[in-house]
Amino acid sequence: MKMVVGVCTIELYIPMSGSLKGKRQVLQSIKSKIKNKFNVAIAEVGEQDLWQKAILGVTTVANDRSFVNEVMDKVIGFVSSFPEVQIVHHQLELI
Repeated sequence: MKMVVGVCTIELYIPMSGSLKGKRQVLQSIKSKIKNKFNVAIAEVGEQDLWQKAILGVTTVANDRSFVNEVMDKVIGFVSSFPEVQIVHHQLELI
């Protein structure tokens, strides 16, 4: 049996955020939409105490490498469609 795990980190800049509460509201909305649309696990994994910066970790598991890669590419594209955030950097690792 072959299992492929995709792990992606997405570093975000949230220019309009003026507080941690505002940042949490933006991220919660984005995270729930991603979970519902792509059936992936997602969490804020870094920069929790900065108002305008966040690092999200996204992961998915499947038996097909190209499927995992495609899902992660779609997640990154979806995140970039939100006007409230800007992707500073992203990194994808397939295991």
